[in-house]
Amino acid sequence: MPPFFQRRLAFPAQIPALRVLLALPAVITLLSPIAAVPLPAATLIHAGSLIDGISDQVRNQVTIVIDGDRIAEIRQGFSAPGDDDTVIDLKDAVVMPGLMDMHVHLTGELSPNRYLERVQLNTATFAVRSVEYARRTLMAGFTTVRNPGDDGTITVALRNEIAKGMVPGPRIFTAGKSLATTGGHADPTNGLRADLTRDAGPKDGVVNGPDDAAKAVRHRYKEGADFIKLTATGGVLSVAKSGQNPQFSEEELRAIVTTANDYGFHVAAHAHGAEGMKRAIRAGVRSIEHGTLMDQEVMDLMKEHGTYYVPTILAGVFVAEKAEIDGYFPELVRPKAAEIGPKIHATFGKAYRAGVKIAFGTDSGVSPHGENAREFALMVSAGMPPMEAIQAATMAAAELLGIQDELGSVEVGKIADLVAVRGDPLEDISVLETVAFVMKEGAVYKDER
Repeated sequence: MPPFFQRRLAFPAQIPALRVLLALPAVITLLSPIAAVPLPAATLIHAGSLIDGISDQVRNQVTIVIDGDRIAEIRQGFSAPGDDDTVIDLKDAVVMPGLMDMHVHLTGELSPNRYLERVQLNTATFAVRSVEYARRTLMAGFTTVRNPGDDGTITVALRNEIAKGMVPGPRIFTAGKSLATTGGHADPTNGLRADLTRDAGPKDGVVNGPDDAAKAVRHRYKEGADFIKLTATGGVLSVAKSGQNPQFSEEELRAIVTTANDYGFHVAAHAHGAEGMKRAIRAGVRSIEHGTLMDQEVMDLMKEHGTYYVPTILAGVFVAEKAEIDGYFPELVRPKAAEIGPKIHATFGKAYRAGVKIAFGTDSGVSPHGENAREFALMVSAGMPPMEAIQAATMAAAELLGIQDELGSVEVGKIADLVAVRGDPLEDISVLETVAFVMKEGAVYKDER
């Protein structure tokens, strides 16, 4: 069982972001007016159609029985309710498992002000904003997300408050602070003027050598992370010249993965360039994020090692569009966004045809939160059938996280995370961009019947 389910969800109030969330109830209420609607123990959902996340076949006219936060029974036909039962009529809708996004950044959204905000805004501001971004994500039908990188405190605190019912949002698996090398994509001092930089170390997520690598992983454990994220190559949005050079030695990568395994963490690797991907895959990372310039050797290695690909096509499309706007990006970033962004779509198609395992991910926070489902149309246009795209955001994502026994499909005994859409997503995948119904853990958060 992953650390997320094992860990007690109460963390010390001295964590800065947690203090912010606990000290601003009025602001949180203003930003998050939608609260869960508790339901009686016996709830019957009459689903016109059911896509269960595992089968390629659609079932019609199904009753899903919810007992508390679990799926108790799935019946063929529309069962009559008992005297105390509640019926949710979704006979005109397609019901699916709650959607999962394996790459979001809930603490921000890309804008021309992003680079100034790093030094202008306090952690408190980012923490408050994250509450709204989490709400939008849940309302879009994404009941579980993986957050690969922030300042190390905000999404840990947000995860815990969502789990306690303080604010609405998806179930969060967070990496806390991403790991980088000095000057690398996730070096928190990268791109700052000289008097604001420092020789950051493992506590800041900056690694130079195997000893640093182990210490950096242990700091993430200390801070309450659920998994480890590292930046195996340069990145598009960091203020640094290269977006694709390898930035860790294989020895450093192996030290990170080995230590992470000791603490029950999987490792996600941001990577655009092929050499950085090869090193990370051989070292044992669980997923490659973005994967823009992967070649056939990378795909073969991913299949050999069972490595997942989290493509984030939407982010590539978004940054390529913004690169055409004068002043949107710093001049060091703009050419990287123009060059790398458009290539993810084609890479995804090649990886799918090669048989690489794919889990849904968007990099939302680059694109606006709540628009996560736009990724589906991009996946389908690159050659993935709609049913497989849905499975990438349900069962495949649950398998990546190691929670397939609890979530990812509509099956008896699993947690009752369900969404519904009007229209047939197998005929028009874009209907997933307008979710009409959201249930998480047996509680209704959105109902537009």
